[in-house]
Amino acid sequence: MLRIVGRNTLSIVQALGDFALFLGRSFRAAAGSRKIVRRIMRAGFEQGVRCLPVILIVGMFTGLVLGLQGYYVLNKFGSEGLLGTLVSLSLVREMGPVLAALMLVGQAGSALAAELGIQRNSEQIAALETMGVSSYAYLVAPRLIASLIVYPLQTALFVTVGLVGGALSGSVLLGLESGVYWSAVERAVESQDVRECFTKAAVFGLLTIGLCSYHGFNAHRNRSSTGARAVSASTTRAVVQSCITVLAADYVITSFLV
Repeated sequence: MLRIVGRNTLSIVQALGDFALFLGRSFRAAAGSRKIVRRIMRAGFEQGVRCLPVILIVGMFTGLVLGLQGYYVLNKFGSEGLLGTLVSLSLVREMGPVLAALMLVGQAGSALAAELGIQRNSEQIAALETMGVSSYAYLVAPRLIASLIVYPLQTALFVTVGLVGGALSGSVLLGLESGVYWSAVERAVESQDVRECFTKAAVFGLLTIGLCSYHGFNAHRNRSSTGARAVSASTTRAVVQSCITVLAADYVITSFLV
């Protein structure tokens, strides 16, 4: 039993060390890379514009559900006027950054892991390194830098659409005065809440895009499978670990900022 626990502990520590070195090499390679702005813009398009529909749809329905459920809960205590407070703080502090990150992982992160895995499997990454092109600077660093910009913007859009959805549930469907709702939102949300929201979004973006890039980039190191199965396994592992990491990081950041 002790041997199994020790072996697993060492493998986890080694994986964390490899991931930290991977991020360090990527950012160091970005410092000396030319024409990186164009690649950052392309990565921003992949993570931002292509993910807009899912962010808008999920944000709207999240706000609608929060408004509906929150109204019926508050109605039991005669506090319907606090619906804006409940919806806004739930979205800004927790649900907005977490759900937006999970949606971006499901679409942009999985596509990134699969793309890098295929490039590794078809030896395109090896060809770049043979020609003297840094694969970290060309393939990974622009995605990481773009995530620090795109994730906060997508989270802000998610929260805004969610607030509108909460207003639709409370004001249009349930008869709450819209002025009461929006005044409660204005009183509830403070600058500290907004900073916490953007901090979480940036950290989630770095961790999730980093994990997806790491697993796709190292798909050839999968011992249990090779070829297309290795790409599939790496993509699945990247998405699962990214989702778990988002929830764990959310708890850690909240415990320090609350």
